[in-house]
Amino acid sequence: MADNRAIGVFDSGLGGLTVLAAIQKKFPHENLIYFGDTARVPYGSKSRDTVIRYSLEIQEFLIKQDVKMIVVACNTASSHALDEMRRKNNIPVLGVVEPGVRALTNNYKNVLRAAVIATKSTIKSGSYDAAMKEVNREIYLYSKACPLLVPLIEEGFTDRKATEMILREYLDEIIREDIHYIILGCTHYPLLKSMIERLYPGIVLIDSSIETAVMLEGLLQTHNINSDSGYRGTMKLFVSDITDSLLDMEKLFFGGTIDSLEKITLGW
Repeated sequence: MADNRAIGVFDSGLGGLTVLAAIQKKFPHENLIYFGDTARVPYGSKSRDTVIRYSLEIQEFLIKQDVKMIVVACNTASSHALDEMRRKNNIPVLGVVEPGVRALTNNYKNVLRAAVIATKSTIKSGSYDAAMKEVNREIYLYSKACPLLVPLIEEGFTDRKATEMILREYLDEIIREDIHYIILGCTHYPLLKSMIERLYPGIVLIDSSIETAVMLEGLLQTHNINSDSGYRGTMKLFVSDITDSLLDMEKLFFGGTIDSLEKITLGW
């Protein structure tokens, strides 16, 4: 039987809208609920304990919305909170670290050197190194923290000269290591794909937002929780603060097709 309950998706802010958009495109018949913690963004500079606490608060909110599974559309939360979230509920929880790593190893054969760019907290957690060792120990993974990118993206600076200069500062180091495959280890970073591809035309980018939607398909089938294929899914957004950049990104990704947008204050 079809399961028309919603898929819950959350991120520290608005970067997870890249994951939401990829899921909505692949599964237009699924109901989607998104929570963006825009009042407390970014998570990448916060401690592990704080990220876990925030993630569990959001999970509790999503479960109260009767979601059938949760997608953690935040690399920092995926790196720190995934195990604890799974331990405290009985529905499937999918993070964004494993899909990016598996896409690199499955789609690009004979890769020996690759890089991941992410927030400081994600890099420090070692989650990508651990995932890569589990999938393919032969690949050398160069990790680079890029702490300035999320604030620039959240401010809408995706086509500014300042962002281009910061990107060069970060990525030139990777290029000097003779690396041509980069995992975008933050769901904000796909918004800089066109700029990165223009600055570094020889680089192959692995977009975790797209790959997460691919892995989600298998989970829905495994747990037999697909919705009715003839159903038109709805999309509801909840945020902890309504910002100007939220309204801009809503229009950028969804063209005004979001069914509702509501500000929610959690129990902090």
